[in-house]
Amino acid sequence: MPTDALLDRFLTDLAPLAPVAVWAHGSLAGGDYVEGRSDLDLITVLDHPISTRTVWRIALLHARLRAEPLAGRLHCTYLTPDTAAGAGRRHPTWAHEQLFGRPVTPVTRTELHTFGRVLHGVPPADVLPPVPDGELAAFVVRDQRDFWRREVDRAANWTQDVWVDLGLLTFARATVTLREGRLVTKREALDVLPGLGAPGEVVADIRARRYDDPAPPAEEWTVRRARLTRDYLGPAIDVLVAGS
Repeated sequence: MPTDALLDRFLTDLAPLAPVAVWAHGSLAGGDYVEGRSDLDLITVLDHPISTRTVWRIALLHARLRAEPLAGRLHCTYLTPDTAAGAGRRHPTWAHEQLFGRPVTPVTRTELHTFGRVLHGVPPADVLPPVPDGELAAFVVRDQRDFWRREVDRAANWTQDVWVDLGLLTFARATVTLREGRLVTKREALDVLPGLGAPGEVVADIRARRYDDPAPPAEEWTVRRARLTRDYLGPAIDVLVAGS
């Protein structure tokens, strides 16, 4: 299938950089991967410092993959054993067809330790320090309070599918993490949302676009969906943060 072909090509092209490990996290590792709709979230560990030349080679590698099916969904962060500690440190990352720096968050680290999929080399436990007690919960609270709550007030984004999907699913996953101390997949998050009071027609809309093949939404619905989502999500985040 295209996913396997892309991963095989990626690992082959990556070989000259002598990776210590390549891991998958997110949907690809957690059992909720939907080809063509889910991202391929990867971490590559290199055994040497990531110099300017190495960054150039990484960018060239990904540029050469662009013609491959699903290549636009392949996201990979590059780190080394010496830079793996510390969830706030930024690492070279290829995502959305560009190279930039971003951290390997406590959520990603917990995914890797809990159900990370080893595509090459050593397992995550050999390189990544465990996530300290309380760090995961503190991170999801900050993410809801400092990012998502602010974005709810920016109306222009919420007619876009991606904002509705990520906003509601991330909220549901954060709620389960804070209540139960565990991570859930997007499918599980969809099952949780109605019990959290999320608007049922919006949840059904997300589910259909993720797992079925619905017709493109009408503009009237995207406007209504945006209002329903923002009216729900703002107060829900406030309650979640206040109770944490």
